[in-house]
Amino acid sequence: MQNTIERKTIKNIDFNCDLAQSFGIYKNSSEYDLLDYVSSVNISCGFHAGDPMSIKEALLRAKEKNVVVGAHIGYDDIQGFGYRQMDMDSDELEALVMYQVGALMTFAKAYNMEIEHVRPHGAMYRKAMEDFETSRTIARAIKKCSKWLVYYGATGENLAKVAEEENIQVAHEVHLEKMYDEFGNIVFNAKDLENTDLSIQRLKDLLHNSRVSNNLGEKTIVEADSIHFSNKISNAKELIIQANEITTPLPYNYKNAAKSGWVE
Repeated sequence: MQNTIERKTIKNIDFNCDLAQSFGIYKNSSEYDLLDYVSSVNISCGFHAGDPMSIKEALLRAKEKNVVVGAHIGYDDIQGFGYRQMDMDSDELEALVMYQVGALMTFAKAYNMEIEHVRPHGAMYRKAMEDFETSRTIARAIKKCSKWLVYYGATGENLAKVAEEENIQVAHEVHLEKMYDEFGNIVFNAKDLENTDLSIQRLKDLLHNSRVSNNLGEKTIVEADSIHFSNKISNAKELIIQANEITTPLPYNYKNAAKSGWVE
């Protein structure tokens, strides 16, 4: 994959984080710490996390900050927080995706909002990166909800192939704390990097050269439309504040508008 991607300077990139990562008495009090520093948010839809009140709060807080809203979909696995793999046939997975996206779309419309993207969570995110048919099923389900929705996923060959074959907009997502292999795929069993200085150097290299460091001690060129910031790492807020000093995050659709000449 890295042999087919051109090294380039990235002028516009989205910063995104997850919201409504709570359920009932289980609250994530730190998730709003990143909201002032992102250009888009992914709101849980009630399956891996998110209950009606936390979803409502997330929508209204995002509206107040004028950031782009997307659906954060996952397996129906609240106890495992969506990190346990589930075997589903394509019809079941499609229905699962459509149910969640449709619910958030309707919820958002009640507050005069529109969702612009869909991002899988946890085990679904990983399987979409590793298994093309899973990614294709997710893409088809998203298109049935709206042909205008953007499919956010782990950067890599599967996402690029889905975009081409299913004619769907995709946003290639990169993580500053994750390790990548020589092909630009996340190494999920590697420990997350929690060193702000090193992560900022990775950000600079990504923006200037479209590269991420890999597990061979080398650099791999990747597609990058969005950077995901996780509040699970200890230096999350420090990292995203410094990242904002490097570049001003802009939503994915702004990037497309810039390419078309509508904005400069």
